[in-house]
Amino acid sequence: MKKLIPQKLKNYYHFLQAVVANFWYGFPSKKIKVIGVTGTNGKTTTVQMIARILEEAGFRVAVASTINFKLNGKEKVNKTKFTTLSAFAVQKFILDAVLGQHDFVVLETSSHSLDQCRVWGVKYDTAVITNVTREHLDYHKTMEQYRKAKKILFKKAENIVVNLDMEKPEYYLSADVEKKYGYSVNNQESRIKNQELRIKNQDDYSTVKAENAKLSINSSQFSVLNSQFLLNLPGMFNIENALAAICVGMIYDIKEDIIARALEKINGIPGRMESVSNDRGLNIIIDYAVTPDSLEKLYGLIREFRNIEGGKIIAVFGSCGERDRGKRPIMGEIVSRTADYVIITNEDPYGEDPSQIMNELESGIKNHKLDKTYFKIIDRQEAIKKALQIAKPGDFVIVTGKGAEETMAVSATERIPWNDKNVIQEVLRELLSK
Repeated sequence: MKKLIPQKLKNYYHFLQAVVANFWYGFPSKKIKVIGVTGTNGKTTTVQMIARILEEAGFRVAVASTINFKLNGKEKVNKTKFTTLSAFAVQKFILDAVLGQHDFVVLETSSHSLDQCRVWGVKYDTAVITNVTREHLDYHKTMEQYRKAKKILFKKAENIVVNLDMEKPEYYLSADVEKKYGYSVNNQESRIKNQELRIKNQDDYSTVKAENAKLSINSSQFSVLNSQFLLNLPGMFNIENALAAICVGMIYDIKEDIIARALEKINGIPGRMESVSNDRGLNIIIDYAVTPDSLEKLYGLIREFRNIEGGKIIAVFGSCGERDRGKRPIMGEIVSRTADYVIITNEDPYGEDPSQIMNELESGIKNHKLDKTYFKIIDRQEAIKKALQIAKPGDFVIVTGKGAEETMAVSATERIPWNDKNVIQEVLRELLSK
């Protein structure tokens, strides 16, 4: 019945809710600086980095992200499985930040919330976009519509930050705003200018480039102009996230040494390239990666680690139900291209048949033999157990799809408690006892 209601009609409902919520709470975003972060991948990490930089500079910061809420010095896990909450919840959170005398709200803002008008009335001071890659095409239908939804954020903001390395950055750089920053790890600015893309006032944005990048399994180093930065996070994609946060810091005139100190203090983001300690000599990594692009970047990094340290790669992954089905074979191909062992399992099926989801992932698997180098295990805990049984010291066990989430949607309406890290630790204890 729910699917019979046209999305356009649902959006009118969300819009009316947003209007009422804004009047009910008094348009609180007019009394505080709101920073919105959107993008397919990297939003959550970028939100955490921005918040840490602002805090290091002495500001009081409230955070609402996929993984957590932070308000009045207290932090709690986001168990809702929503990146951006309902209009009433968003407006109440902003009002609470105002009443708590915070200087900033850093709000992770999804394309769904933008398209559905759930953030209507939010006065964004700064908009950040990390990238736009294939995702949510079950909802947006085309990449053009997906980009268009995210651009709504840029029509609301006073300042913008855009990843120059993503596809079609000019679409967002064309916004007429007060301060405009582009960032790059690949010097794509020259590509934009050389192609003479139609950007209004295309020379009116500042460019922040990462140079002299050095990557290791636990950290990343790079420089911006004459300033050195150290991240206790691996991967070029985390340097990209850091550049976005650096740009935000520059918008608010925060000095480079304060920004560098803040970023260095981050010792990990839950569920994002998160290592699970163990006494078996295994490299166990949990990551949220749910898109082809995020898997490509993740496994590209794991390949580099393997080339340095040796060992085999054992992948455990699935795909969310009632979402873009077209990406599933692509995800299967990406994982099978790198992993020595592939284990397909259940993730968040919602109202979809888990076996069907797994079959569609399986259709992309290349150069692996069923029950020899790839396995289909519907029970996610058993799938993780299989990976840990296969693994030898020095191997990489990569578990993707859920990150730090606390629940699994096993049907359209039912949620069960679930946390990948807790399950991995439980399985490790079980194997140790045998």
